[in-house]
Amino acid sequence: MEADGAESGKDFKHKIAICKKEAKETRHWLRMIAKANSDKAESCRKLWKEVQELSLIFSSILRPKKK
Repeated sequence: MEADGAESGKDFKHKIAICKKEAKETRHWLRMIAKANSDKAESCRKLWKEVQELSLIFSSILRPKKK
């Protein structure tokens, strides 16, 4: 939602880059939770995959367009 309200193309890319960093941090914490609590490992694994897909989408948005 934040990126949709961007005031310029540069602002949009900046906000998407923040989303990508937040996704990276989320993957980290999901790994930590799974290691600390093996009962949660499977649900963390599923969420980790979802976050990974979002990271790939954000990376694709930030990748320079080929001409």
